[in-house]
Amino acid sequence: MPIVPDDKNWTWVLERACPDCGFDARAFDPTGVRVAVEANAARWRVLLAGPRAAQRPDDHTWSALEYGCHVRDVYRLYLTRLERMLTEVGPTFANWDQDATAVKERYERQNPADVAGELRAAAGMLSARYATVSGDRWQRTGFRSDGVAFTIDSFTRYLVHDPVHHVHDAEQGYARLGGLWAPPAGEPA
Repeated sequence: MPIVPDDKNWTWVLERACPDCGFDARAFDPTGVRVAVEANAARWRVLLAGPRAAQRPDDHTWSALEYGCHVRDVYRLYLTRLERMLTEVGPTFANWDQDATAVKERYERQNPADVAGELRAAAGMLSARYATVSGDRWQRTGFRSDGVAFTIDSFTRYLVHDPVHHVHDAEQGYARLGGLWAPPAGEPA
């Protein structure tokens, strides 16, 4: 069964805490983005090492592997968008269809160890670029294709929620499968 596409506008996370994962963008200091991104990548290394990393908890929910692929691609995309915000005046970003990307890139068939390494590398590159942001650069702007305006400050708060939320999603999926280190279905414990 295919995943139901996520077409929600998640910008509300800038105004209130997420009831699912608990992340509160209002309380997050964007100057801590480098630590947050690198810590998140380290958590994904663990989540992608489990024997059930590629197993979906149900037909309509991504596996930890698929969420990990998505987070890797979010880090890559946000590096590109951050670069544009730092070097262009008010760039507009093309829409990114995360669900089409998941199908095209065959997230479910990727190797979890490879994804963990790629995610860590993408997080490292994004973190390094954030090292150049200071002072009034936090107020530089960029626009989504739907017209939503971001400063680098709000863009960063919005960004950090996504991988934190997907760690929560993956952990919830593992809980439904019997735990992170439970053997895949049909294999002896």
